[in-house]
Amino acid sequence: MIAGYAVLLSFLFLLIILNICIGSVSIPLKEVAGALFGGSSDSTVYHIVRDIRIPRLSAAAILGGALAVSGLLLQTFFHNPIAGPYVLGVSSAAKLFVALTLIFSLRFGMITDSWGMILAAFLGSMVSMLFILFVASRVRSMSILIICGVMIGYICSAVTDIAVTFADDSNIVNLHSWSLGSFSGISRENDLVAAIVVAFSLAFAFLLSKPMNAYLIGEIYASNLGVNIKRFRVFLVLLSGLLSSCVTAFAGPVSFVGIAVPHLMRNVFKTEKPVVMIPACFFGGALFCLLSDLIARSLFAPAELSISTVTSVLGAPVVIWILFSRAAGRER
Repeated sequence: MIAGYAVLLSFLFLLIILNICIGSVSIPLKEVAGALFGGSSDSTVYHIVRDIRIPRLSAAAILGGALAVSGLLLQTFFHNPIAGPYVLGVSSAAKLFVALTLIFSLRFGMITDSWGMILAAFLGSMVSMLFILFVASRVRSMSILIICGVMIGYICSAVTDIAVTFADDSNIVNLHSWSLGSFSGISRENDLVAAIVVAFSLAFAFLLSKPMNAYLIGEIYASNLGVNIKRFRVFLVLLSGLLSSCVTAFAGPVSFVGIAVPHLMRNVFKTEKPVVMIPACFFGGALFCLLSDLIARSLFAPAELSISTVTSVLGAPVVIWILFSRAAGRER
């Protein structure tokens, strides 16, 4: 277990350095050190490192980790490794509510702050989750549930695209790149708000580690240990919704991270224990999104890919692997 964390943190440190040095403008490590510790006289390098790349990589690490933990909580809730905020339509619903909030607030001359965007995204994610829970109470097939989630995602994405297309305010132009998923343009103030929300959610998730461990064995077993199943499930939904809405509010929808990373971490650490998996998923999600963001902004620099394009290419094969592994397991 310690070796697994050591490997994750080593790769995470390496990707942090690469994300600072590599981009449309390559910056040698020596100049990066000068900008960070006050020895650089180049104001351009200082601005790029301190005001653009560090806030961006911080957002990728914090929000990527949050998205992976959100996926872990949903997979625990549904007892299925395919469950995730993007697949179940939670991210798309959150995106729709944020987009509508920004459009209407700008139309009436108001400014929506970071907390307002998180609140709008959280409301959207809760509406989506309520529909998913309603479907789950009526059908037992996980495949039908996943299909319903995908349909919610398509509907919400379509409505968001329509709203963005016909928005007449010039400030909405930036909404288009956000709606595709991007860590660009995130400020240090946004990072601070995201860090507060994610830290609170992770601390609460750790408090639920023992009930989660019992719940993974079975609801009857957890009930016998004194776990209030209804309240526990409400907490899982709220925490997952809060984490995924924080990601959507600042970076837009980011696909496959919530499914792929928990599965990869289970294979690395060979355990389902939440006390191990929660930090592992956070670090794994941070690593996954830092790598994806590095590829997104450097592969065709100065042109930039949306973050979901890269996470889809990296994460979709993992999902296919999960499906084949489950099918093979049933045949044995």
